[in-house]
Amino acid sequence: MPKRSSKPRPRDPNQLGKLIVALSLGEEDDAPAPAAADTGKDPAAVALGRKGGLKGGAARAKALSPAKRKAIAKKAAQKRWGK
Repeated sequence: MPKRSSKPRPRDPNQLGKLIVALSLGEEDDAPAPAAADTGKDPAAVALGRKGGLKGGAARAKALSPAKRKAIAKKAAQKRWGK
């Protein structure tokens, strides 16, 4: 089940209210729009890029020393919480 509908929701509160009522009464379907079959991308290249992306973070963490990982984490925490 998708986390969000691919259909845009109306910004106007009145239209949004009407849509919610229509959905609750079953007058309108909230199913996501069907995905396009042809995205113009090579499926093999997409799979290969995803495969490399999944490997990247783990390989970087394995290559870093514990001290360097700690320094990176401290810097991130300072940026996040140091305001």
